[in-house]
Amino acid sequence: MLIEILKVIFLGIVEGITEWLPVSSTGHMLLVDEFIKMNVSDEFKEMFFVVIQLGAILAVVILFWDKMWPFQFKDKDKSVIKKDTFSIWFKVVVACIPGAVVTLLFDDFVEEHLKTSVIIAIALIFYGIAFILVENWNKKRTPKIKELDDITYRTALIIGLFQVLSIIPGTSRSGATIIGALLIGVSRVAAAEFTFFVAVPVMFGLSFIKIIKFGLHFTGTEAVILITGMVVAFAVSILVIKFLMSYIKKRDFKLFGWYRIILGIIVLLYFAFAG
Repeated sequence: MLIEILKVIFLGIVEGITEWLPVSSTGHMLLVDEFIKMNVSDEFKEMFFVVIQLGAILAVVILFWDKMWPFQFKDKDKSVIKKDTFSIWFKVVVACIPGAVVTLLFDDFVEEHLKTSVIIAIALIFYGIAFILVENWNKKRTPKIKELDDITYRTALIIGLFQVLSIIPGTSRSGATIIGALLIGVSRVAAAEFTFFVAVPVMFGLSFIKIIKFGLHFTGTEAVILITGMVVAFAVSILVIKFLMSYIKKRDFKLFGWYRIILGIIVLLYFAFAG
């Protein structure tokens, strides 16, 4: 049991780091699984790799509570509705619709046919190159949308369409939405913040689907594994989100692009020679 807990702690660290950086948390979790095998059923593992992300989601909710919660309490008896916050959430709903439709239609196909090391590696490299190209192009442009509140419904829908790309393992949900946002003139900070908002309903929705598919009949060991993974992912995510928001105020995303390319090449070479 101790060995399994150590494996889960490592996976929680990987999840907490990669969920918010645009490097693909699912891709990293699947790659790590090639080397660190949990002693659980395939059905539980499939569910675990998604539901563990709830820990990371809780971190962003806590850190951005003031921006995400649409009610502001003035005193013990009165509260004020923050219309701007409600507006952002309505835009988030619009952004989530394309991804929700595609996930419901193709999730089983992706699980059966696309979760391979080669596809993950290719996606890592492709979107790594995309980040570098987009950031180089952005050097000559001034963002048209600098603040989160400036995002329109049209912009939200376009970002949502880019998010559809993340159904392919190795793409990165945050990476797809950030690239889409940067292409249409959204600032890095606003793009990251909107990505955080979008992640909340998306991950709750995906986790709900996975738990329903798996069923609620957890063994004691499975419950401990799942809770441990979420707690570790939560703690690590707190640190990573703070780092990311500080980092992008002064720097671009090209570092993550180069990281993706290097990792993708290493993965391709490893499995080419290992095979």
